[in-house]
Amino acid sequence: MKADFCDMKNSFGEIRLFPENTDDLWHIGHLVRENDLVFATTFRSPDSATDKARPEKMEKKPVRLGIRVEKVEFHHNANRLRISGIIEHGPDTGFHHTINLEAGFELSVIKNWRKIDLERIDRAIKASVTGVVHIVAIEEGEAEIFRIRQFGPERFIAIKGGSGKREGLDMRTGFFEEILASLSNVTGPIVIAGPGFIKDDFLKYIEEKDRDTASGCVIADTRRVGRGAVQEVIGQGILNRISEDIQLAREVSCMEELIKRISSGGNAAYGLEEVSNAVDIGAAEEVLVVDGLIRDMQVSALLDKAENMRAKVVVLSLEFEPGKQLEALGGIAALLRYSIG
Repeated sequence: MKADFCDMKNSFGEIRLFPENTDDLWHIGHLVRENDLVFATTFRSPDSATDKARPEKMEKKPVRLGIRVEKVEFHHNANRLRISGIIEHGPDTGFHHTINLEAGFELSVIKNWRKIDLERIDRAIKASVTGVVHIVAIEEGEAEIFRIRQFGPERFIAIKGGSGKREGLDMRTGFFEEILASLSNVTGPIVIAGPGFIKDDFLKYIEEKDRDTASGCVIADTRRVGRGAVQEVIGQGILNRISEDIQLAREVSCMEELIKRISSGGNAAYGLEEVSNAVDIGAAEEVLVVDGLIRDMQVSALLDKAENMRAKVVVLSLEFEPGKQLEALGGIAALLRYSIG
């Protein structure tokens, strides 16, 4: 993502956002909230709201509108962000309109920006300078390839082939060939992960067939396969070494620490009531919250208060396992500086 910081006074002002991919749309979906004012070039029928008597369908034309936000919906399968609200600037003031934001189009947002908002923008900007990381989770006869989006791992292909031990080298070579063909358009780093030696054999195969692709590959030894291997790779910190964006690794480590403290009766709180109490008395060192809750006014106010009390705020994606684990605990938790009984 690219961003242009316009007139800013303290934490209030305008930031123009230029999404470049699905990840950026997901980020904007969490940056824009109810009552924010957004401007975008969108499509609307001339006099569509005021001339109800005309029966023919009017051709939509591009127009610059300012909308007071009421609802935001992210559809990553459609690569689109829908922002709905009341028109305050431009034609048909006072009527409803929906902006369908796609990658490559600009959105200007005017609001009070929180620290976590600015951190999210910074993260999205840094991520745009590197290619998307892919993880090949491989075992004998089966492989899954995941794209590491900023909202979590996204599986885009599964490949099955014969085991070299059972069906001969030719079947195994064909299996490797099919995986490599699926990686032909990958430009970013590739992590080859899994148990045993097959991952090493696959890397040797890549080195023989495509040195350019091999130069961007790293090996990760995991106990699990499939999506479990992906989570182990992230938890091991491998992505930290090949990408500026460390959010997913941070989510994994935070949840591991939270679960460890809860199971041992350590310094942790979870659920809105417990976390709110911890923040009030200054005991919260780090507040974890799922991204689906940050639009809630009560939660938003609590996060602001936590930041004012010098607590760190970590937003976890519900698209990724740590976020789902946190959701099961009420969607919000805190790592505490000390026990509060």
